[in-house]
Amino acid sequence: MTAYAIAHMRPGAVNEDVLRYIEEIQSTMDPFEGRFLVHGAQAEVMEGPFPGTVVVLGFPDIERARAWYASPAYRALAPLRTRHIPGELILVDGVPPGYDASKTAAALRAEAGL
Repeated sequence: MTAYAIAHMRPGAVNEDVLRYIEEIQSTMDPFEGRFLVHGAQAEVMEGPFPGTVVVLGFPDIERARAWYASPAYRALAPLRTRHIPGELILVDGVPPGYDASKTAAALRAEAGL
């Protein structure tokens, strides 16, 4: 099942460190079959505050997403960004093909006795 690394990057300084990070990040993802799905896009904010940009990476599964994040190559590269651009990064599983939210709602109803 596809997994995602989702980052919310707040405004920060673009400098040589950040540019090097951007230039080299793909090479850290390649061994884990990671790819950019969204990179630095300005979000169209529909609810609540959301300063900054969004980055979404796709991986074939959560194990490879975790392995990428923990890899020596990425751990060595990450400080080039984190020292200059604050933000959050999460890893999350996607849903399987044919996912039906109404089935999730039904299970939650039954669990809650509603």
